Amino acid sequence: MRRSEQREHIFKLLFMTQFNSEDEMSDQVSMYFETLGELEEKDQEAMQAKYQHILEHLEEIDQILNDYSRGWKTTRMSRVDLTALRLAVYEMKFDEDVPVGVAINEAVELAKMFGGEDSGSFVNGILGKIASGKKETGEAPKKRRPAHQAKIIIRSSKKVSEESETEESSN
Repeated sequence: MRRSEQREHIFKLLFMTQFNSEDEMSDQVSMYFETLGELEEKDQEAMQAKYQHILEHLEEIDQILNDYSRGWKTTRMSRVDLTALRLAVYEMKFDEDVPVGVAINEAVELAKMFGGEDSGSFVNGILGKIASGKKETGEAPKKRRPAHQAKIIIRSSKKVSEESETEESSN
C-alpha cells in the first residue's frame, strides 16, 4: 500500500477520535481495519503505530497549531481541517521519514478531498507558517511611507527674494 493511501486511512482514524471516546476507539479501529478487507499485516501495523504516535503527541500538536493560527484556535476549526493539520504537524515535527513539503501537500489534498471549499488554502496557510517558523504576533504591521511620496519643502517667497537680491548684489 502506498504511503498516501496509508495517510488517508490514518486521517480517517484520527477523524473518528473526535466522535468516539477513548474506550470506544479500540473497537472502532478494529472494525475499521475489518472493513478494508485484504490488508497486509505490515501496512495495518504501520498505520496503527503512526495513529498511536499522533495521539501521544496530540497536546503538543494542538499547542503548535494554536500558536501559529491567529484567530483560529483548534476549538474553532472544522474537524476535517483540524484532522488534516494534526496529521501534517505530526509528520513535520515528529516523523523524520516524511519531508516537510510532502506533509504539507498531502494535508492540503486531504483537506480538499474531505473538507469545504476553502479547506485546502486554510490548511496550506497554517502549515506554511509552521514550516517557515513565523508566528502571528498580533501586532499591527508598521506603517511606512510609500517610496513614491516625497517630502516637499516650501520656502517663503520673502526668503527666496532676499536670497536672489543677495546673489545679484554680489555679482
